[in-house]
Amino acid sequence: MKHGVIAFAIVLGVAGCENVDLGEFAGFSDRKVSLRDTSNLAYYPDDEILVAAKAQFKAGNYGKSFRMFKRALDVTPEDPAAWLGFAASADMLRKFDRSDFAYKKLQPTIGNRIEYLNNYGYSMLLRGELVQARAYFLRAYEMDPSNPVTANNLELLRNSVEFPKRGPGQLKGI
Repeated sequence: MKHGVIAFAIVLGVAGCENVDLGEFAGFSDRKVSLRDTSNLAYYPDDEILVAAKAQFKAGNYGKSFRMFKRALDVTPEDPAAWLGFAASADMLRKFDRSDFAYKKLQPTIGNRIEYLNNYGYSMLLRGELVQARAYFLRAYEMDPSNPVTANNLELLRNSVEFPKRGPGQLKGI
């Protein structure tokens, strides 16, 4: 019993010395952090995962972005931006079964948008399906001929056609 009283006195003494409100230690009171006004924040906590996932993707960290987009989908399972990022990350990791699932999920909602057409066309390009990739890129181009992503994708496609395909055994000795 004496030890409990001594410990409590020490806590009170430390709290008094540091000018700390006892409410900071209580589990039932509102802390200053919880009373903070958050109405002016640009992103809610749900979007923080999505923003971080996009940053990882842009940095080329596709494994991290894949996991983070998956976490974003756990928080907001119907978010097209999270599904599109998840699909793009899966494409870069060559997890085409996962990206196909995501594109099928997205098709009814944003299947006729430039972002979808460019991403799915790029997925086809990565798989070596150049005719299908061209069809998606051209649909995106018809919607907006000035879109720089579409122009870049068409250039990548043209370069892919011009380079010869080589079998796995033909690169030995390099």
